Amino acid sequence: MFKEAKLALEDGTILRGEAFGFETVTTGEVVFATGMTGYVESLTDPSYKGQILMPTYPLQGNYGVSEEWYQSDGIKAEGLIVREECRAPSHELSQKTLSEFLEEYRIPGISGIDTRALTIKIRDKGAMKGALATEEIDDEELLELAVNQPDITEIDLVDKVCVKEPVFMNEDAGRRVVIVDCGIKRNSINALLRRDVGVVIVPYTMEPEEIMDHDPDALLISSGPGDPTRVREAIEAVKRLSSRLPVFGICLGQQIISLAFGARIYKMKFGHRGVNQPVKDLRTGEVSITSQNHGFTVDPSSVEGTDIEITQMNLNDKTPEAIEHRELPVFSVQYHPEAGPGPHDTDSIFDRFVNVMKEY
Repeated sequence: MFKEAKLALEDGTILRGEAFGFETVTTGEVVFATGMTGYVESLTDPSYKGQILMPTYPLQGNYGVSEEWYQSDGIKAEGLIVREECRAPSHELSQKTLSEFLEEYRIPGISGIDTRALTIKIRDKGAMKGALATEEIDDEELLELAVNQPDITEIDLVDKVCVKEPVFMNEDAGRRVVIVDCGIKRNSINALLRRDVGVVIVPYTMEPEEIMDHDPDALLISSGPGDPTRVREAIEAVKRLSSRLPVFGICLGQQIISLAFGARIYKMKFGHRGVNQPVKDLRTGEVSITSQNHGFTVDPSSVEGTDIEITQMNLNDKTPEAIEHRELPVFSVQYHPEAGPGPHDTDSIFDRFVNVMKEY
């Protein structure tokens, strides 16, 4: 049975479609992602906290949902916008439909939207605040919710997705990495476990000396949502620990490391979200296709005169994709080498991290 859903954007646009998932009203920043697959991994990626996700590929839900594909303990995105929702998925691992998945985590979805037109609008005007309703609400009230919600730069999103107490894994391993959790993905953790590395996941608020109490051989600053300038504790940890052990950053982690060494960050017009971003290594000339999900990036002009340098760049818009410290064993990437979803071109970066840790 058709049930109307509505999406209001801060520019006054109201789009109507069919409701699926949970019956509620939610708000968030409306963003698009360009992957043809990977809706489960994207929805459960903590970096989508505070955002209403719109895949550009028109059909979603066709292979169902399996817990094997989760990147966290559940859906972190605030809502889902699709062109067409598949209600009869086909996959041997499927445990539930996309709508059942959304309903389980109390997340609304809207289908029947011209996602191509909405993507063009976002590319033109930038990511916009939005409000999504799958229950009855006046247009004016929904639009007010969209307009009056805080900007994503004003919300402490990392605090909503990180661990509250340390989590220990593979404790018998010879080497140990402390992950400063800003919204870590399961694939990143698994990439270390597969390389027989012990892992301690700690809150981003943990004091540097408390981090060192866990006797780490290296530090990983994780990916995560929102404005990196708000994650002050992690920035301070990098400042104080980067001279004592190797540090590796992923996505938000790159931005945090850059801030710690004096660079600046800015909010992108519509960000990089998808599994097809080309990245060039400035030293070797090698190009990799990468998985990405970020709305902030390092200002390349601000890197000049600091102790870090840009080593990789995005071939679409020339934004920094990797940085390294000129002397210390500190490096990072803006993309997601762990994939999930996405290509595995850059998985070897975890090998490099482990080797640096062993050699230090």
